[in-house]
Amino acid sequence: MMKNILLPTDFSDNSKNAIRYAIQLLENDQCTFYLFNAYTPVVYDLTYVLLSPAQFGIRDPIRAASQEGLDELTTEILEEFGANPNHKFETIARFETLIAGIKELIVERNIDLVVMGTKGATGAKKILFGSNTVQVFKEIKVPVLAIPSNFDYVTPKEILFPTDLEVDYKSVQLHVLKEIAKWHTSKINVMHVNTGYGLSEAQEGNKMLLPTLFKEIAYEFHDMEDMEIPAAINKFQEEHPVDMLAMINNKQSFFENLFFKDTINQIGFYLNIPFLVIPSKQQ
Repeated sequence: MMKNILLPTDFSDNSKNAIRYAIQLLENDQCTFYLFNAYTPVVYDLTYVLLSPAQFGIRDPIRAASQEGLDELTTEILEEFGANPNHKFETIARFETLIAGIKELIVERNIDLVVMGTKGATGAKKILFGSNTVQVFKEIKVPVLAIPSNFDYVTPKEILFPTDLEVDYKSVQLHVLKEIAKWHTSKINVMHVNTGYGLSEAQEGNKMLLPTLFKEIAYEFHDMEDMEIPAAINKFQEEHPVDMLAMINNKQSFFENLFFKDTINQIGFYLNIPFLVIPSKQQ
């Protein structure tokens, strides 16, 4: 059962929207939500680091502003959603970079899932994700759920799970995906793009394993004709409702090419639904 959820926030509407999504997704589950703000002074030099105001009992205005923002955010959440006996909120303000802070808290607070907002496609470059989100995907070793800007909560009844069938699923943290599916009686649509070469023995074995891993969950396997993965995802979305996309971040697979290519703006793949990134031990 998922318990500890990390919600990084920079107090933007984008990050608040992700927090709203997490609260609604996990409405009926006992969770501690850690609202985390990583702050760094806009201009700071070595004296700030070496002679931290806190050491001298001096009020650190930057830290105070961060903590104040977190307290206001907690109040805002409680006003909007009311007190839920299943939910507990804790706030953490740290003089730290976002990535280092997330890594520390995963260990310290035994985090099961990170939920964060992502800027989505913005501006002339059509950036898929903000640089922070991409860094989190690459470096964080627990599942990360990214929520696009302005996405209003929808119960994830249909989850699309594209895979190249080259992953040892037993080594992957699939429990978060399975729990989300169980809580919301979701259907998991496994999608494989057929390259025309047929499946290897390992891929066949993995394909046979999937229905047993997702037992007690509505499950369907979809073979798509040979095309780029983003095009296959778009095509599937045109033909079926999809409320969440889930993928395994296995660096040997298409994931790396799909999201970390410099040519991302040429792909024409703009995420408009929540995206669950599942780390693989094979990274």
